[in-house]
Amino acid sequence: MAINKELYERYKAMKAAKLAAQKEENSSQNQPVKSGFSALSQTQSAQSSANNNIQNQSSYIQEPTQAPVEYNKVNSYQQNNFQTSENTLSPTPELQQSSSMTPYSGNVAPSSGDINYTSQLSPSFSNNLYYEAQTNTQSSQNSYEIPTQAVQVPKPSIKKFALIGYPLGHSLSSYIHEAGFKSLGIQASYEIIETPPDELVDTVKYLKTHGYSGFNVTIPLKLPITMFMDEIDQSANIVNAINTVTINPETGVLKGYNTDAIGFGTAIAQDIQLYNKTAGILGTGGAARAAVVALAHRGVKEIRLYTRHIPNSLELLEFLRKTYSKIKFDSYQIETIKDLSDIDILVNATPIGMQGHAAEFTPVEEKELQTLPKDAIVYDVIYNPKRTLFIRLAQKHNYRTITGMDMLVHQAVASEQIWTGRTPDFKDMKIAALENL
Repeated sequence: MAINKELYERYKAMKAAKLAAQKEENSSQNQPVKSGFSALSQTQSAQSSANNNIQNQSSYIQEPTQAPVEYNKVNSYQQNNFQTSENTLSPTPELQQSSSMTPYSGNVAPSSGDINYTSQLSPSFSNNLYYEAQTNTQSSQNSYEIPTQAVQVPKPSIKKFALIGYPLGHSLSSYIHEAGFKSLGIQASYEIIETPPDELVDTVKYLKTHGYSGFNVTIPLKLPITMFMDEIDQSANIVNAINTVTINPETGVLKGYNTDAIGFGTAIAQDIQLYNKTAGILGTGGAARAAVVALAHRGVKEIRLYTRHIPNSLELLEFLRKTYSKIKFDSYQIETIKDLSDIDILVNATPIGMQGHAAEFTPVEEKELQTLPKDAIVYDVIYNPKRTLFIRLAQKHNYRTITGMDMLVHQAVASEQIWTGRTPDFKDMKIAALENL
């Protein structure tokens, strides 16, 4: 098991900056809540509690009680050292408009039992675009090792998978994945394991030593889990977050992936042409980064990021400009949105509108939403409720909309492809989600 010291230091700095900004914002707000983004800092919710837990427990990975940790000097997010070229990551007209870009094509090897997951994020995705933890080369005074225990992990009669995160009371993942496994005729279980940030170390060890084949990761653990990976797929490297992990049953090696970008992009119908268009993304978190990757692959020419804290987005902007040099990136203050007349697709990648988290608010007020062009697309990554206030307002004014439900199910399909090497039935999985929403 390896922990990326550089990534962890960046993670701590990011959380410290976020906490300082929140304190400053809270101290300056004396007016009643009038908009969804004001509600973010004033509404008490499970999500904000989880984020505060991370901030208050910033040393939980650095000083685990069970064993010392090895710090590996692998590439960090901001170094953009992905062994890739501008041509690989930048979209081209031929790639974007190709009729061969069908959902999940090329993701698995149908004639082999071995997983050969190939993402659609770039044409040469599976060649050498991931980096590996350098566990055999670290010998400096800053490196420590968790002793490899000769534990005989029992091979279960059925495959075991799980979801970790906190809180998980709203999760539909068990219904979705159980339906997917059933469609494949695979005997597998899928458990919901609530994991507060300060219990992440114990949960990872439990999953490795109790016969699990893989697991999904959700908020607030998508970044912290990165530090436990032995290998990181390029999908997670670009998005800078992990939501799917495989566990090698023989070696215990953990490999992290991110299927959010695939889920986001596949949910956009093929008849929607985004080449050379302008996208607006509300938020700069993990969902926003997944949206950036998917939209870049669809050939957009410009992406505008709307955020509450522009200074906090500067590092992300620098990374994106280096990674996708042919796309124009800029950030804007989200509260000052007045005119969206140049936006062809507007994406809500914030929690505003989520059930239990400011569900009665919208990230963009109706008057500003109406400034979108008549043929614009409105996309909300939130899946609960199925139709957020944001989506309902867009439909009221006859905009074409995309909800988070399809993204949720498509990313789950991709996860099962990674775990099993086979493609489950999307319709069965979506029906299971809707029945239990």
